[in-house]
Amino acid sequence: MSDQPANPMTDAAKFRLVEDFRISLQTGNWALFRSLLTEDASWTLPGDNRISGTAQGVDAVVERVQLIASYGVDFEFLRPLYSRDNVALSLHNTAERDGRVLDEYLSTVCFLHEGRIRSIETYLSDVPGMNAFFV
Repeated sequence: MSDQPANPMTDAAKFRLVEDFRISLQTGNWALFRSLLTEDASWTLPGDNRISGTAQGVDAVVERVQLIASYGVDFEFLRPLYSRDNVALSLHNTAERDGRVLDEYLSTVCFLHEGRIRSIETYLSDVPGMNAFFV
């Protein structure tokens, strides 16, 4: 049995997925965001706050991104990073709300399955700052 996926995505297909991910976050197009996910998708974030932990299932993942966006987060995409089978996004997220400031660099790793995102894991530069912001 091989570790390689049955139908690996081309680099062009990964680029399109990354672009759609970026567009969906920056425009609030949640239908587009949902279309990028498998039904059993999950998203794990570190910390101890309203957005931390694992969101399981496509509805929960979409609710998570909507919650993050509701805090007025500006998603600045720095660059995509590609592996053989998956893709990561390098971002700089900033926001200010009720005297609290969010200023963090993160990598969001998207594990792919049959052309869509099956799981997302986010790595943060400032977990305490995220905890203070997303209360």
